[in-house]
This record gives sequence, structure tokens and C-alpha cells, in this order.
Amino acid sequence: MTLFRRHHRTTIVRLDINWPFVLRLGVIRRFFRLLWDQILSCSSPSGGRLRYRRIKSCFHEPQVEDVAEAATLVTPASPDLSGDLSDVLALKVSLLGDCHIGKTSFMNKYVGVVDQEERGLQMNGLNLMDKMMVVRGARIAFSIWDVGGDQRHLDHVPIACKDAVAILIMFDLTSRSTLNNAINWYRRGRKWNKTAIPVLIGTKFDDFVQLPLEMQWTVVNEARASAKAMDATLFFSSTTHNINVNKIFKFITAKLFNLPWTVERNLTIGEPIIDF
Repeated sequence: MTLFRRHHRTTIVRLDINWPFVLRLGVIRRFFRLLWDQILSCSSPSGGRLRYRRIKSCFHEPQVEDVAEAATLVTPASPDLSGDLSDVLALKVSLLGDCHIGKTSFMNKYVGVVDQEERGLQMNGLNLMDKMMVVRGARIAFSIWDVGGDQRHLDHVPIACKDAVAILIMFDLTSRSTLNNAINWYRRGRKWNKTAIPVLIGTKFDDFVQLPLEMQWTVVNEARASAKAMDATLFFSSTTHNINVNKIFKFITAKLFNLPWTVERNLTIGEPIIDF
């Protein structure tokens, strides 16, 4: 039997193992994995690694076949800041891009903000919002960091990108200059985080489809080339019509927890592009 007891910050582990029994069953590997999990659970106030494994297992159940079906495992939850948040796994996401391209509107649409009073923490050049969800009893929260697009706000990039699981590089589909600047935002973010999932997002798709087809074709080709240079997945989105906003975060969740991503590429001009 294995006994774990906590006293203040000290974790005491006493092992009384019947080794022949364990060896006969051939489960020594599994035994030590469970033992390690228990030690982490006792020694870590948050038990973060255990929660990650528990959440990951939710996305590997046999009945989950694609992202659309996996969405049924996730239910929104109103964050109760007065309760115990020790079991919440926070997934940090950074939003980078020029001014006036719709980053804040994109974030508000995903979080579901409809009232000024519902907005999260705001400071000069940096907005923070959270959206909490429940995945089979485990609570996860996307912590979204929106960095202002002015040059004077570049000093917020390090803190916004460090420890982020994904960096969303955004540009205005109707402004090619913002697309040209996207690669610079990507480099700034990558300087501080080399492991985050990169996603290139073209905003204002509803305005973009009003442009001449020749211009749309040019922007699509340039956006695909930029996404390839970043090794990023490309999405065209519209906050006004809620096009691909939720799907982008479902994609991030699928990538983080190794969920099969079965959404097909869409390279049809006049439709919201998805390229990977």
C-alpha cells in the first residue's frame, strides 16, 4: 500500500510494496506512472499536470471523431471569481496586429461581451479577457491578451506572448498594408515564444467580399504566402457575422489536446478561406 500525507508544505511518502506481486502482474510501468501522478497531486498546490492529463483524456475518448463532435464535450461556464479557481487550467492566447483591424471586436465576440461593464481588465495598450469552459467536469479558461497596435505599445508584446499556447496574428482583409505588417508582428511574438501555435487571421471578411474579384485573388495569394512563411494556419473571419470566430478557438483546442482536425481546406474565392 502507498500512503501519502501532507503536513503544511511537506509531502511524506511511505512505500510498502509487495514487489513480487507487482512484477507478476507485469504492471510496474503503470504502477510508477500512477505513483508519479499521486506525488504531483500532493506536492503541487494546483495539480496542474494532472488536470492537463485529465482534460487531454476527455478528447481521446473513442466516440470523439472530429472537432464538430468534440464541441459537444465543451460547455461554456460563467467564471466565478469568488470561488475556488485552483482547479482551473488557464490557456493563454495572444492577439497581435495593427490598429483598427478588429482585434478587440474579435475578442469581444468570442468572449460574448455585449456591455461595456462586462469588459475585462483594460490598461493602456493591453486588454485582457477570460472565457471559461467545462470539459467533462474539468474547467479550462482561455485567457486572451489583446496588444494595442501602436508602436508605443510594443513593450507589451513580451508579457503578452510569454507562456502563451497560441499567438493569433491578425490583419484587415481590406488593407494590404496590415497584411504586409503581419510578418513583423509574427517575428515580435516569436522572439518571446517559439512554441506557441501560430494562426494568421484575416478580419472583416464581410467587407472583403465586396472588393473586385481580382483584388480578392491577390489578397488570398499574399495571405497564403504569409501563412506559409509563418508555418501558420490561415483563417478569414468576420466578427459582424460571426464567421470562423469560434472555429479558430476550437482549432487551437484540437491542436493542444491532439484532437483529430477534420475540417477541410477552403480556397474558394468569395468564401471564408481556411488553409493549413
